[in-house]
Amino acid sequence: MNTRNVAQSTITRDVVDFEKGTGNIYESLAIIAKRANHIAAETREELHDKLSEFSSSTDTLDEVFENREQIEISKYYERLPKPTLVAIQDFLDGKIYFRNPATEDTKESKEL
Repeated sequence: MNTRNVAQSTITRDVVDFEKGTGNIYESLAIIAKRANHIAAETREELHDKLSEFSSSTDTLDEVFENREQIEISKYYERLPKPTLVAIQDFLDGKIYFRNPATEDTKESKEL
């Protein structure tokens, strides 16, 4: 995930910027929401994979102890920008590929 130019907190944005790709702000927000869900799922899976290296099958409630590496991994993921902010930046930068099958069907039928 490229987070170099992503804001770390929410900022005020111009609504017109979201209409540029689709012509419809609601369609743009649906695309951004789907991308944010995708980013969150990828990040969650990546975090679980890294943390599963530290788990053992003999852990009980009494045996749980803090592992410095686990803490560092968790802190790293907590500092990452929120998936919604990454998705918004990707959309505004034109890095998201999307298509609307409903509009494609009408275009194809008009050509015939």
